[in-house]
Amino acid sequence: MEPKLLLDLALILLATKIFGLTTRRLHLPQVVGALLAGIILGPALLGFIEPSEVINVAAQIGVLLIMFEAGLETDINKLRKSFKSLLLIATFGVALSLGGGFALSALFGRGMMESIFLGVIIMASSVGIAVEVLHEMGKLHSRAGTVILGTSAVEDLFTIIIFSVVIGMSGGEASVSQIGMTLLSMIIFFVIAAACGFVSFRAFEYLSAKWGMKHRLSVFGLAFCFLMAYAAERFGLANIMGAYIAGLVLCNSKAEKYIEQKSEVLSFMFFSPVFFASIGLQITLDGLGGGEILFAALLIIVAVASKFAGCGLGAKACGYSGRESARVGAGMVARCEFPVVAAVIGMGMGLVDVRLFSVVIIMVIVTALIAPILLKVFFNTDSGSEPDAHKI
Repeated sequence: MEPKLLLDLALILLATKIFGLTTRRLHLPQVVGALLAGIILGPALLGFIEPSEVINVAAQIGVLLIMFEAGLETDINKLRKSFKSLLLIATFGVALSLGGGFALSALFGRGMMESIFLGVIIMASSVGIAVEVLHEMGKLHSRAGTVILGTSAVEDLFTIIIFSVVIGMSGGEASVSQIGMTLLSMIIFFVIAAACGFVSFRAFEYLSAKWGMKHRLSVFGLAFCFLMAYAAERFGLANIMGAYIAGLVLCNSKAEKYIEQKSEVLSFMFFSPVFFASIGLQITLDGLGGGEILFAALLIIVAVASKFAGCGLGAKACGYSGRESARVGAGMVARCEFPVVAAVIGMGMGLVDVRLFSVVIIMVIVTALIAPILLKVFFNTDSGSEPDAHKI
């Protein structure tokens, strides 16, 4: 192991904590401080830390743990009752984002497929940031919090389907038959996940009754999280969806609170701070001219407005109050993993150039900063439960 890596990790942990506490004193979510720590330490400003494979892997584990915890804390009965609403809200959000990205790209003279691809890039939200902020504020169990989590899961399905179709249309390696196989794989995954979920739930109920709350239960729970994440990725879905489903399976089990407490310590101590800092480490301003800066600014506006308005209007159409609808829209604003992955694929296909890739990274960073602030603004009128003081 390189000594520099140990120094990098120490700086990330110290900076995310210090900046998190600072932003908390300014009445902002601590996640904002963690994101800023990555920007300041990374290539964009001081250049103390460069993105590395180890940091990226730790960041991926961090977001899996965040989603696993979110699944554990979800009220599955509320989620089941709201499925029709979640479908409508996700449809509004996806449609406005796809249309907004396409229109902006076409306005700047890009071709048809390039414009469609940009719309796809900004289509998927990153619920990991919203989950951490809502948990920090004690609002993850709120009505809006449940809707945000559920809508994100439905939206991920839409994104994967549309992305597969666009890849096929653009002349990439994916053919119509391969797109069909992708859809079939998703169906098979959910069937298998349902069967595994039933068996796993019974197994955890039996083991918790036999052993009581032992450390081995939390180890088995974490292993189940990673197995479901692996299965999701193998079947063409985002691994965070598998982690979230693993949490959902165990959310009503006797061991739920115990597993959540143990996984939360693991996440808080190391993996979550690295995840949020890693987002800031990705930004670089090299080679960006005035045109790219303007395009980036407009893309940020479109990305934020399309999700906020789309999901907010969808929630309003489902009968939620104006305040709850705004909260749902705010929770869907952040982008993270998917735009970066999609942009990399787009570069390989010739649909995304280096400058556009940098613009996409800037959009990811800024929306990740804006989303916690919007959530704080729209949730601050409630007196609800106290935030978790140890977060970040």
